[in-house]
Amino acid sequence: MIYNMTAPCHFGLEKTLAFEIKRAGGENVTVKDGRVDFTGDWRVVAKANITCSVAERVGIVLARFTAKTFDDVFENCKRIPIGEFAGRNDKLHIVKGHSLNSKLTSIPALQRTIKKALVIAMQEKYHINTLPETGAVFPVHFLIMKDEMTVTLDTSGAGLHKRGYRALSNAAPIKETLAAGIVDLARVRSSDTVCDPFCGSGTVLIESALKAANIAPCMNRRFAAMDWECADRRIWDDAFAEAKAAVCADCGFTAYGYDIDPEAVKLTEENARKAGVSGMLKIIRRDIKDFHYPASGVKVITNPPYAERMGELSEAQEIYRTMGRVLLPRDDNSIFVITSIEDFEELFGEKADKNRKLYNGMIMCRLYSYTK
Repeated sequence: MIYNMTAPCHFGLEKTLAFEIKRAGGENVTVKDGRVDFTGDWRVVAKANITCSVAERVGIVLARFTAKTFDDVFENCKRIPIGEFAGRNDKLHIVKGHSLNSKLTSIPALQRTIKKALVIAMQEKYHINTLPETGAVFPVHFLIMKDEMTVTLDTSGAGLHKRGYRALSNAAPIKETLAAGIVDLARVRSSDTVCDPFCGSGTVLIESALKAANIAPCMNRRFAAMDWECADRRIWDDAFAEAKAAVCADCGFTAYGYDIDPEAVKLTEENARKAGVSGMLKIIRRDIKDFHYPASGVKVITNPPYAERMGELSEAQEIYRTMGRVLLPRDDNSIFVITSIEDFEELFGEKADKNRKLYNGMIMCRLYSYTK
């Protein structure tokens, strides 16, 4: 069976995700703002969940329709063939959705309407009056934008940024999926040397190592659809086995992580161990003012402190001036910095070869690239 699917991502990473979806076997790939739409079967569902590094989740599109009234929502959702996926004992969980520039704005009311309609569809399918809801959970997401509603069945469950290696983090972590996107934009390869002088909980370094060693980012976690009877477990087993066989354990990749906080150093080491890449990382306690390149041809990829995180703009500005003093001249090294500080280039002391807009959570940032 071929399904229409969708995978959201951080704004600015759509092209990266489109490439990953195609590599997972997705077809009819279409890039939208903040998401990629595609078609595929259950094999594509499994491979996309396991291997896509920048997708936030993988959803099967159940319906798309115009919704200006709650009757529109109810009648259209009642026609969704939810019984093709969920069994008579399974549980429908209507996850909190979003309403943007639409007449219908009450999220709780939309949740209740969608749930009521889908329950009726299930009751009619299985000829029962009450749903036991003792089986597997089927998360349903919804988005209504400019009165156009999309209802999706979430095959991932927990967001795909939850790789399983970062149970703990420091006060201002970068999301795994965003870090992976930056690593992709930096074109990290298996023989590269990467350095993060503000390593925090190690996310940038770990995502770099995963990419370099061709380790599927979600190879060590479970997904909601694995518990569904409609999804053949053998397909998931095959996808995990394929991902495991593709790992390049003896690649020549090395990463260096520095941080002034000893707790950050310990946290990075622990997270790297959980991710299975600790042998590729060298973590040292070091202030940015004491930075020096650990080798030649290094890719510095970093998410330094900025005002929204620190609370003091002057502190962030002084850090960027220090970065300029120790990172420049960069010779044959390259630098990738994500920050929300708009005058970063002036503080750093050199105009970037390229900058692109990215969002770190709700904070609009730019990725400054020094590569030429």
